[in-house]
Amino acid sequence: MKIEGWESIALNLTLQKLRMTEQKVKAHELAHKIAGGELAGPVKYKYKRGPDGKLYIVGGEVPLRLKKGKTPEETIEIARKVKRAALAPLDPSPQDRAVAMKATAMEMQARLEMMLKEKDQGQNPKREENDQKSISIFA
Repeated sequence: MKIEGWESIALNLTLQKLRMTEQKVKAHELAHKIAGGELAGPVKYKYKRGPDGKLYIVGGEVPLRLKKGKTPEETIEIARKVKRAALAPLDPSPQDRAVAMKATAMEMQARLEMMLKEKDQGQNPKREENDQKSISIFA
């Protein structure tokens, strides 16, 4: 069955839009994956069947592991890397921005821990360097 006229134009526009969306999603998720390195999980895509019967990528996600490091310095590096990965695409989504905010909060908490540790060591020079204080600044 051959489609002619306006139906053919509408079909071609729909397929072109699906192909463009697929390219955009792939680039977006690849940016997360590359910037996240070892902290990025596998890319998961969401598909939609087009009017031509083929599957097209219309969404996706890359999980980023925001974890506390062994030291506040390591936590800061992890948080910075997750933030860079979350904001790596040209058009970060609201979810991407939320992840970046969580990473920023984790970095701030690690910096506070470092400051408290330095202050405490200045007052108690005999204290072991491996002693870590954990403080929660968020309710």
